[in-house]
Amino acid sequence: MMYVYMLTNQHNTVLYTGVTNDIIRRVSEHRNHAADGFTARYNVSKLVHVETFPDPVAAIAREKQLKGWTRAKKNALIETGNPQWRDLWPELAGHAE
Repeated sequence: MMYVYMLTNQHNTVLYTGVTNDIIRRVSEHRNHAADGFTARYNVSKLVHVETFPDPVAAIAREKQLKGWTRAKKNALIETGNPQWRDLWPELAGHAE
């Protein structure tokens, strides 16, 4: 299983889109600032959108598609499934335990 996900900061002013085969590990790395980079620099750790895909090719294609979208279009996608922009991490991490 592959995942495409979007993270934001506390004030929802920055968006990051990524792809992974282990959503729990990867989001945990972002939340703990395990690597220097964009998410650590801008404190982007709130999970607001997740999509699942059966294979890497489809997931990578979707990630590239989302990265090409305007901010308004990304906001609309997030608000379709998460209108309050709540952090989905507690629910996701709870399912992993």
